[in-house]
Amino acid sequence: MMIAHFKRQVTSVGLIALALLDPCLSTTGATVRAPGSVARAADMKVVRMAHTATSLPDGRVLVLGGFTNEGEAAKSAESYDPITGRFSALPRMITVRHSHTTTVLPNGRLLIVGGHGNASTTLASAELFDPATNTFSPTGSLRTARAGHVAVALTNGKVLIAGGVGLEWSFLSSAELYDPVTGSFSPTSAMTVARESHVAVRLHDGRVLIVGGHRGRRAEITLYASAESYDPATGIFTGVADMHTRRHKHDGIVLRDGRVLITGGSDERDDRGAYSSTELFDPQSDKFTSGPAMQRARYKHNGSSVLLANGSVLVAGGASDAEVFNPTTNTFSLVAGTSQLAGQFSAVALLNADRVLITGGYGQGIGPQMSAWVYHP
Repeated sequence: MMIAHFKRQVTSVGLIALALLDPCLSTTGATVRAPGSVARAADMKVVRMAHTATSLPDGRVLVLGGFTNEGEAAKSAESYDPITGRFSALPRMITVRHSHTTTVLPNGRLLIVGGHGNASTTLASAELFDPATNTFSPTGSLRTARAGHVAVALTNGKVLIAGGVGLEWSFLSSAELYDPVTGSFSPTSAMTVARESHVAVRLHDGRVLIVGGHRGRRAEITLYASAESYDPATGIFTGVADMHTRRHKHDGIVLRDGRVLITGGSDERDDRGAYSSTELFDPQSDKFTSGPAMQRARYKHNGSSVLLANGSVLVAGGASDAEVFNPTTNTFSLVAGTSQLAGQFSAVALLNADRVLITGGYGQGIGPQMSAWVYHP
């Protein structure tokens, strides 16, 4: 609804009605905004969605792979330099891939795992990126080819890989561990159910929380409210309390106090069933409570939430606007200068000084984009 189309002589009752329709409006007619703003940055070299963006120890952001306008996976890689504000092309990855994962290892190298290649092939291959030399090198292969999985760095230096889809669109409950010392993958116990489009975060106590997702496709799809935790000490997944809402294609992030904020996602209808609702997981009780509603419904935004230095969270994917969660006031507020983000399957990474780089994605009726934006606090 365009407020500018209305005359200034609006009654207080009318303003209250408008505020109910648009929660960003206060009863004074002013838009409630979070600190900071999002501004357009230089474009990437390649259009991308379902790619990864990862902060490097030297301050750059590594952007890898993704889905292109031609419906193929990108083999290209590039880096963003926050000093120059520009993207630079890097040597190509060994394998084309999208819907993969990228994880920083204790030695500063990055582990790139699985995903889909061209013609929707599901990959078992993995490779390493060395930011000191800007080169890719092969490492051990997954025991099971997978895409749309999760990858979490453990406190013991290993990386947990869990779920996703396998060959011939099989849905996986299996999990495995990558050991950077040996450069190989080994099996660990399976999740309690097969999951894709799920979320995984490492808790302060070292466990990994895995939340929601689905198995099956189209008429056969089953969405989960269930969650479970992985204990690296025992190598076992254990169920925890369910969420209040079944959700997939959502996001999750650990707050400073150790709780986990779960945002958005959708039901079986995807964009027609996108959620603005949130939940909070307490690792002390292993239970979820309802959180405040976001200002925008958002989905397909896994990995787009960033914890800022002041303890607030920037949620920068899944919709055309970014917003900030303030855990002190338990509220979400929109960030100024957006309403132009691609939204779905974008990739986000923290820069220095609490700035955040937002790259690519699709949405607003447009396919994969090369656009990029920077959040300034």
